[in-house]
Amino acid sequence: MRGQIHRHSARILKQTARYIRRTDRFFRRIFMRRVKRGVGTALVFAGLFLLTFPGVYRSLTKTRADSAVSGNTYRPVQNTATESAGKSSGPIVPDKGLFRTGDSFQQAYRIVIPRHNIDLAVKESPVINGIWELSETTASHGEGTANPGQQGNIVIFAHARPGLFGPLREITKGTPVYLLTKDRWYRYTVIETKMVSPDQTEVIRDTPQETLTLYTCSGFLDTKRLIAVALPDR
Repeated sequence: MRGQIHRHSARILKQTARYIRRTDRFFRRIFMRRVKRGVGTALVFAGLFLLTFPGVYRSLTKTRADSAVSGNTYRPVQNTATESAGKSSGPIVPDKGLFRTGDSFQQAYRIVIPRHNIDLAVKESPVINGIWELSETTASHGEGTANPGQQGNIVIFAHARPGLFGPLREITKGTPVYLLTKDRWYRYTVIETKMVSPDQTEVIRDTPQETLTLYTCSGFLDTKRLIAVALPDR
């Protein structure tokens, strides 16, 4: 009788163990299906994010860039009065000493950087309400800065976009840059590139020797300025 009880108990234990194993497999299958479904959903959302992020980022970048340059304009250098007053929260008034009159040097109307597939028209950027106007479709030459072949700083700037100065982020020391005037080409070689903050206007001040300064936005949400400095090949 006692042996029968033991055998019956063993059968019950075996059946219970089988039931536990089956239950465990059942819940594991449900859990794994839910995990797979969750991973699939996460991948779908990740894909949608990757598809939409470039457009959102470009929109944010353009908005920040337009704000940073005060209505699609770059800020020329400060005059003495502005400097003595410290940093100004408003537009920077250009130094009257920059403005050249009676010079026979011709303005550049084209800039070419073959290494980076940049070939742009250059338009004179007038000072309007104390700030340089910025073209949406071409490179701009800051009014009051030097012309090719002339002693001083030639300041040329454009938006950091494809088809404008976007490729400038790859420019390196030794890169040749060409400016075309009505009568001739001028060749320059980049000697330095650097990132500066928007209020570091000393990079576009006049220089004692002929210098070409290329200027565009850079950094996350265009919070920095990329500067490429080039000297003429003589």
